Amino acid sequence: MIFIDYTILQKIEVKKSIFISYLTPISEFKTLLKTLKKEHPKASHIIWAYRKLNHLEQIEENSSDDGEPKGCAGTPSLNILRGAKIINSALLTIRYFGGTKLGTGGMVRAYGAAAKEVISYAKFQTYIKKLPISFEIPYTLVNKYEHYFNKKGICYKNREFKSTSVLWRVDLSLKEIEEFEKFK
Repeated sequence: MIFIDYTILQKIEVKKSIFISYLTPISEFKTLLKTLKKEHPKASHIIWAYRKLNHLEQIEENSSDDGEPKGCAGTPSLNILRGAKIINSALLTIRYFGGTKLGTGGMVRAYGAAAKEVISYAKFQTYIKKLPISFEIPYTLVNKYEHYFNKKGICYKNREFKSTSVLWRVDLSLKEIEEFEKFK
């Protein structure tokens, strides 16, 4: 599974209708949707689809046709996300009607093409499941652990400074846990 960690956009034209597609991290989806509705008040439709992992590592997905005929816009976009195995990401497409009706098949192809276009320009990250780890160390070892995490490119989630020790919370992959156990 893959995901994107920044927002990109691409534009295509189909029979004089303009389709502007955005691929964005799921964390930015709601804000981007609100922004696009404000910035594009004359757009005919702003459809969307997303896939994300919930806290149980299950895929949640949803889509909206935003007034287009049912299943002609959001569902094809969602199917493109599924086929590419994209998670924790959302796809939004703005349509400006160009005066020529596309028909249901034409809309499915146009929204699918818009989705494929934006995906083709994306640089994806591979999803690696990480587990929350907590550990406590004395103050004298803080520099050693900071150096280790910086060297490995691991960001800690939280540090709680107690009277004689520091409680750390980090998310680590199984491979990182094995390496960390050897380090300790």
